[in-house]
This record gives sequence, C-alpha cells and structure tokens, in this order.
Amino acid sequence: MRRTLVLVVMIVTMVLSVRMGRAAGTRPYTVDDLVAMQRISDPQPSPDGSRVAFVVKTMDLKANRGRTDIWIAWTNGKGFHQVTANPANDWNPRWLDNDTLVFLSDRTKPAQVWRISIHGGKARRVTSLPVALDTLTVGPKRRALYVSAGIFPDCGALLGCTAERLAARAHRKASGLIFDHLFVRHWDTWEDGRFNHIIRVPLNSRGMQAGRPVDLMAGLATNCPTKPWGGPEDFTVSPDGRTLVYSAKAVTGSKVAWSTNYDLYAVPTDGSARRRDLTAANKAWDAMPVFAPDGRTLAYAAMKRPGYESDRYRVVLMAWPGGTPKVLTENWDRSPSDLAWSADGKALYASADNLGNHSIFKIDTASGHVQAVVTKHSNTSPRPLPGGKLLFSQDSLISPAELYVLGAGESDPVKITHLNDQRLSKLEFGKYMQFSFLGAHGDRVFGYLLYPVNFDSHKKYPLAFLIHGGPQGSFDDHWHYRWNPEIYACHGYATVMIDFHGSTGYGQAFTDAINHDWGGAPFEDLMRGLDVVLHENPWIDPHRMAALGASYGGWMINWIQGHTKRFRALVCHDGNLDEYMAYFETDELWFPEWEHGGTPWEHPEDYVKESPVQYIKNWKTPELVIHGAHDYRVVDTQGLGTFNALQRLGIPSRLLFFPDESHWVLKPLNSIQWHHVVLDWIDRWTKPQAQRRRRPWRLRRMRSLRKVLHPAQKK
Repeated sequence: MRRTLVLVVMIVTMVLSVRMGRAAGTRPYTVDDLVAMQRISDPQPSPDGSRVAFVVKTMDLKANRGRTDIWIAWTNGKGFHQVTANPANDWNPRWLDNDTLVFLSDRTKPAQVWRISIHGGKARRVTSLPVALDTLTVGPKRRALYVSAGIFPDCGALLGCTAERLAARAHRKASGLIFDHLFVRHWDTWEDGRFNHIIRVPLNSRGMQAGRPVDLMAGLATNCPTKPWGGPEDFTVSPDGRTLVYSAKAVTGSKVAWSTNYDLYAVPTDGSARRRDLTAANKAWDAMPVFAPDGRTLAYAAMKRPGYESDRYRVVLMAWPGGTPKVLTENWDRSPSDLAWSADGKALYASADNLGNHSIFKIDTASGHVQAVVTKHSNTSPRPLPGGKLLFSQDSLISPAELYVLGAGESDPVKITHLNDQRLSKLEFGKYMQFSFLGAHGDRVFGYLLYPVNFDSHKKYPLAFLIHGGPQGSFDDHWHYRWNPEIYACHGYATVMIDFHGSTGYGQAFTDAINHDWGGAPFEDLMRGLDVVLHENPWIDPHRMAALGASYGGWMINWIQGHTKRFRALVCHDGNLDEYMAYFETDELWFPEWEHGGTPWEHPEDYVKESPVQYIKNWKTPELVIHGAHDYRVVDTQGLGTFNALQRLGIPSRLLFFPDESHWVLKPLNSIQWHHVVLDWIDRWTKPQAQRRRRPWRLRRMRSLRKVLHPAQKK
C-alpha cells in the first residue's frame, strides 16, 4: 500500500513538473496562435527612405473581426512603433511628406482620408466626401489625393447623388432586386449598380481638402480598382501630375462575366477630356501600370490570350506619351505580381511564384535581362530605397510576414520589424523540406514535406495530404492564414503538399497543362508524389492518411472519392461536385469557359468528363464537407449536393456550414471552429483506435510519466 502511494505521488509530481516546464518553455503551435499573430501588409517607404509605414491587422476575438492600424519602422532596423490605435480600422497609409501620413479610416461614416504626424498628436480628417473611400494615393508634389469610391455611373460627376440614392434605398420597404445584365453577384457580394471610380481631391498648402473633387471616370459603368481585390496598383499618376492611367474592363454589360479584356486608359487629371485607350490592340488582360521616375516611360503587365485569367503576364514598356508597347520579358517564363521602378529608372523590381517560393527579381529595362534578387521563402511588395537598397516583405511556412531591407550588393537581408518574434519564441514547429519527383508527362514536380512537431523516427505517424486551390496556384514556402500546413504538423501529422500540373511558378507550359485535364495529370502527380513520400519515409503510416483541399482542391477531394480508396478520411472545403451545373451558378464565366473549352451547351463532354458526380457510385471514404453561404464562386448548392450524396450512400459524413462566410473563412472565431472541426474529423479516422478512446486516469498519467522518462527527440 505504501509503495503504491509513493508511486502515485511520484507520477503526480512528474506530471505537474511536465506541465510547469512546458508553461515556462515552448509548446507546439496551434490555431489559437495562428489567430493571435499580427499581420503586416502594404509597406510604404517615406520620400527620403528613412522610414516605412505599414498596416498591421490584429484579430479582435471579442468583436469577432480583424482590426487594422498604422505602424512605422526605421529602414535601418533601429526600431518600429504603432502610430494609430483607434478602435476603428485605419489602413492604406501614404506619405504626404517625410513627417506626415495620410490614411483611410472608418472612424467616421462613411470612411474618409485622415492625416497624422508621425511624431505624435491627434489625427485630423482631410476629406469630407459623401461616399465611402476605399483606396488612396498621393499625387505628385502633394497637390491632390486620388481616392476610389463606389459610384452610380448615371449620377455623372455628382457624388452626393450616390449618397442620396443609397439613403433612399435604405428606407425602401420592398426588398426585391432587379437586374438586366450580369454580374448579379460577384465573389461574396450582390451587385447594387455602383462601380469603383477614381476621384481627384485637390489639396491646399496645408495638405487639406481644397476645391471640388473630380470623378475622373464620371458616367462610366466600369471599375477601377478592379473587383473584387483591386487596389492602388490598378492606377498611377504621371510624375507631372497631368495624367491618370488606370486598368479597367474594356467591355460593359453582361460581357464582363465572360471577358478578361482589361485595357489601360489615360485621362487628364483635371477631367477636361475623354479617356484614351492605350492598349486597345490587346484583347487580353493589361494591368499594374507604373510610371518611371522621369515620367518618360510607362511600364505595365500584359497577358496575351483573351479569356484566360492565368496566362503569363509579360512586362511591357511604353514610351510616354505616345509610344508603341514593347514587350520586355518575352523570354522570362515567370508571371510577375508586383512592379516597381528603381530610383534611377534603369530597372524594374518584380515578385513572382518561382519553384515553390515567391521570389523577387530585378529586370534591366534596356536589355530585359532578369536577375534573381531574393529566391527563398515568400517575398512580396518590393520597394526600392535610396542607395540601391530594397525593402520587401518576407514570410515562410514557420514565420508570418515581417519587413526586410537588402543592401546594395548584399546577399543577406536585414529584418527591420519583429512584431511576432516574442510569440514565435514560445512555439515549436515541425521542420520542413522541399522534394521533387518525376510526375505526369515525365515532368519534374515539386512538393513540401513537414515533419510532425518533436519528430521521433521510431514512431509511426498519420499523414495530412493538403491539396491547393486555383487550380493555377501553389502551396509554396508561405505562411497562410487559412490553410496553414504547420497546424497539422504541430498536431502530430506528417504533412505533404504537392504542386501538381497546373501550379504556378514552374513555367507557363506547366500551368497550362491542367486545361481540359483536371482529373488527369494533376491526380497522377498527387498519387505519384504520395508514393514517393511513403517510400522514402517509412515512419509515415500508409493506413492512416487524410486528404484535405479547398476550391479546386475541394473538387479534387470529390474526384479522389471516386478514384482511390487509399485515404481513411477526406475534407472538402468549397469544392464543386458537378462542373456542368456549376457553370450556371458561378459568377465569373470566363474561368469555366477557358478551362473546359467553351460553354456547356457547346462542349458538354468536357464538363461531364471533369465532374466528380459521374463517379459517385464508387464513393466509400468518410468525408467532411464545408461551405459558406456567401460563396458565389463555388456556390453552396455544390457542397449541399456533396453532403446529400454522402448521406444517401450511408457514408460517414459531416457538414460544416457557415451562413456568414464566403469562399474563405475570415472571421477569427469561425476560423478557430473550422480548425477544431477539421482536426477532430481527421483524428477520428486516422488516429490509432487506442488514442481515440479516452483512457482511464491512471493510464493517462502513466503515459505522461513515460514521456518524462523517454522524451521525444527534437530534430
């Protein structure tokens, strides 16, 4: 009896010691840590390059939303601090001069431009427009601001007309909506007749609004910034302040739903003349206009193939004001997502997906020669600084975004912000490695393997097999806030992501390979890559594997259901079941028309061939289905149909439905719920039976004792 009591005391003491030690040390990363991270975006260097302003989003769990504030850092790495701390959202900072910022804020309704000194003091409102403002740029010599707002085009130049009409609608008791053309709804929002327009707001010598604002797109039924994700990168002002160049759809009416023809337009900033179409000859997508510092050259990005949103962007130069477009990067097989001129106008900086990373490149504007500047991890927002330095944002699979500066001629960047360092110092992550193998068509295919946290080579681990969306996308070395692979690695799973045919960053031919072949080469790549991982890592249990995917990845989950039984559990987030019917439900019709070779009445065979619904008779695997009510890209009836089929077949299944989310789950409490439901589902089917049962008190404590005596080796 005495020996038993001593043993119990020893066990309890050791368990308490483990708990106290873990509290004082590190622990595996969880979804709560993911939500707690501060998210950096939109870095903007000051005119002299000594500081950078940026946006930080912090998740407010009590309000169940994100809140944004403005911060500043010294570009020499000497410090950083918060500038605004209002309970409202402050975003889109731009420098009025080296000591003053202007920014957008919804601390008043509707959202307006505010200004603040970086040395302290209260913010002051700059504009008093009757409409809510969305984006902001400061014009040359701070003579004007250029903002965007949703405008009813038939209101002409009268901004108050839009506000009056919205107020009248709010008081109307009838709820019916009438549409005469597409879009009816787009991404996550029903159309209401307004279009994003660029408005010039004159400033006085004190940097305050002075004079009448001018709608530079008055009367036009077109958007700039583009919807749904456009921003300040969609327009630019010439260095002399005389001309606005912007990107907008070249078609109107219902054609906007099946056309990718965006053109660049030029209009005088005083609104004195009609706009001029600069790229009418190109029927594909023209975007990201940016003037050289001397104003003599306009650079932009252009696709070649109409109707294809994933065509490669070429960098194009146009002598200003009347030059002929010249393609600069025809031989560079990457597609840039950022463009920025060097201070001397001799080079452009661009970022692009690149072999499982998102790299930064320098493009010589005379020769078109492309030089890789920063290759590893995910690097975005290149911003040239004086002296040949470069500011940019960097994140990875184990670190959220922070800002870095790379010195001229140097190879190692200096980290200048440390917002999440303290949080990360308390966390443990699974190590990761990139691998490659021969996939479909004999092509080299890349992927990432994440080891479970505190990996022990003597143990057997279950596998989480993550499949990215797009399908023209990538699961690269990137910190993701919705599909973060480390969540699974730190929950005890080996985690694998494979960039199958169709993925970006491996050349345009590789991206194009998925067209008309959704279930062929991509499925073959996934299965071959899985075989390679299992062969080279015998510590992964092939009998305890779960596959998870969203969007196209969700489609692939439903495709996997009908084509293999090797997974114990599946998770389908916002995935199509029937490509034929999905065409008639979605918003952007150009996407299925390109991917499937036309409309379903013209080419029904491709839609039918690529529909998982054709293989429902083969379904056997337990599946979790997730969908959002405001998903107008992959409409919720696809998810409900998937769940109906699973239930009718008697397959263990569960539906997680969000009535307040879109294609993405953005609210922090919903994100937490999403992760708990997903992890619980795959645990249920992939953990050993003994682990799934709740052990008696004594066995649980003995397990803790074994952990103390034989801790897992960290690698």
